[in-house]
Amino acid sequence: MKKLSIFITMLSIMSAASAQQIEKIKYGDFENWQTRIIPESRIIGGHKKTLYEIAPTKTVEGNIPYKNEGGSPWATSNVLANVMGVVKGSNAVFPDDREGGGKAAKLSCIMESCKAIGIININVCVAGSIFLGEFMEPVKSTSDPYSKMEMGIPFTKRPKSLVFDYKLELPENDTRTYSSGFGKKKTLPGHDNAEVFIILQRRWEDADGNIYANRVGTGRERFGKASNGWVNGHEIKVNYGDITGQPFYKPYMGLISKENSYYARNSKGEMVPVVEVGWDSADATPTHMLVMASAASGTAYIGTIGLNFWVDNFGLKY
Repeated sequence: MKKLSIFITMLSIMSAASAQQIEKIKYGDFENWQTRIIPESRIIGGHKKTLYEIAPTKTVEGNIPYKNEGGSPWATSNVLANVMGVVKGSNAVFPDDREGGGKAAKLSCIMESCKAIGIININVCVAGSIFLGEFMEPVKSTSDPYSKMEMGIPFTKRPKSLVFDYKLELPENDTRTYSSGFGKKKTLPGHDNAEVFIILQRRWEDADGNIYANRVGTGRERFGKASNGWVNGHEIKVNYGDITGQPFYKPYMGLISKENSYYARNSKGEMVPVVEVGWDSADATPTHMLVMASAASGTAYIGTIGLNFWVDNFGLKY
């Protein structure tokens, strides 16, 4: 009987372990990076800017728009811009070595400048971000940034949580900066937060090519306190159905407003906003998954300069 009891206990432990399987997100260990060498226009100095993408390891030189390579589902806020014929590169996401070996993604909030006497004088607050989807290059203006991002990938599973490692470093100043490239920079009170989210949607398209979505699952967390080194195996639970009445609910977990909609390509090949119109049932099957990590959590072009957010080992727990 004692041996049988031990055997049953071992089976229970093995069953529980198998029930908590983690499925890694491809390239979510951030061991592979493409290095892009961008020759910027002579009018702004003619420097060579280094940009990084989460993709098979190689180096590419030239003003070549990037498209996801090697089956990588990840895009970054690093972009090649061509504004009024002036070529500029922006980079706020970097590969970084982890203590003990391996690499992680470092997301930084920086001020990107583009100056040419008498022609251009632009300062833009850029928060390093990574997301599942694609960034459309070259960027030709700073207006409507979400329209340049295809956010989300096809996905029909129902994970319990998003799992990852992170480290957060906050500067001493307790302020945020707003700078969109036009007008004066503004200093706002209070430091910004880093953020990670997973959103599951059920999308459909109407006859005119408009895309709508119901929210199937939500997991969203903001990080406003510096960590003491790496926090490994952190989990963000995916909550299904309408969560507005739950005690953990916070306003930023709600449906995405129409004016802040993320974009996707419709069946006609056009980039259109994905308008969330309601909460789906708790047992609904999604069609798309959005995952994003960012060194900021508010409006575009607002952030705390010097905030650094490292992430690594993204996976889905079932």
